[in-house]
Amino acid sequence: MPNTLLIFLKPPRAGYVKTRLARTVGDAEALRIYRFLLDKTRAAVSGVAAVRQLWFAEPPDGYDEWPAEQFSQYLQTGADLGARMAHAFGQAFAAGAERVVIVGSDCPLLETRHIEEAFAALSASDLSLGPTPDGGYYLLGMRRFFPDLFRNIAWSTPAVLPATLDIAGRLGLSTHLLPELPDIDTEEDWKVYLSDNQPL
Repeated sequence: MPNTLLIFLKPPRAGYVKTRLARTVGDAEALRIYRFLLDKTRAAVSGVAAVRQLWFAEPPDGYDEWPAEQFSQYLQTGADLGARMAHAFGQAFAAGAERVVIVGSDCPLLETRHIEEAFAALSASDLSLGPTPDGGYYLLGMRRFFPDLFRNIAWSTPAVLPATLDIAGRLGLSTHLLPELPDIDTEEDWKVYLSDNQPL
């Protein structure tokens, strides 16, 4: 299949996930929220027609809530987030993918339609990008491997999206922007989400 979908996630363990959120709500509540985010992510990606790959930050240690017949599992490799994403993209293209999209597991409003739009846009654009209000992105798609997009970026800062767009511009790449969606990193992010949405 020409489309490959990469899902970056962490095994849901207290004290390991959502550490910024846990600073104010505690490890147990942060874990509960992260499990909620994983459920929302799984619902969004399960409807996408693509090869679906789970890329774990650490071995899942028995976490098996993703059907094996729908999701293959891999371990992230690299010194920082950029290197880990570059590795996953490189592997997917080397395996024959024609279009590759990556999403994380922090965006509760991500829907199947957003991912489908990202893949469809890659028929005409070099990149698909889903921006977040904090200056990052919840989705990145490519129709060819552009490793420069992962270099010299201050990850987990408001500079991520501007730097990515700047690199794309210097490379002469066309970019399709998806709707802006919030991700959940802090208690304030969670409160804003709850003010407009009811968790399942």
